[in-house]
Amino acid sequence: QVQMIESGGGLVQAGGSLRLSCAASGRTFSSYAIGWFRQAPGKEREFVGRINRSGGSTYCGDCVTGRFTITRDNAKNMVYLQMNSLKPEDTAVYYCAASFTPSFRALDYIYWGQGTQVTVSS
Repeated sequence: QVQMIESGGGLVQAGGSLRLSCAASGRTFSSYAIGWFRQAPGKEREFVGRINRSGGSTYCGDCVTGRFTITRDNAKNMVYLQMNSLKPEDTAVYYCAASFTPSFRALDYIYWGQGTQVTVSS
């Protein structure tokens, strides 16, 4: 069993930055890939990015542009989502989740946090 708790959300102006944190319980944290998802009002949950068990491999669309960065610290059971140049369309509830495979599909993730709200004002 792994419990996930997100933090770091809040209200930020467009162009600003936030760093979301995901704290996980359990001694087997390093056995899981961690994904970030978000869900905006009236929209389906969407994949933001993921990081593999060691932290050596990440994938997210906005990571390519450098706008988002995903890192993890297995010694601290923490995963981070650094978000820069935020846009109003990034407004959503952000979730972290744990999976045995570094997937982009929500259904592959076993444990989920409760989410943290990110609101970007224009």
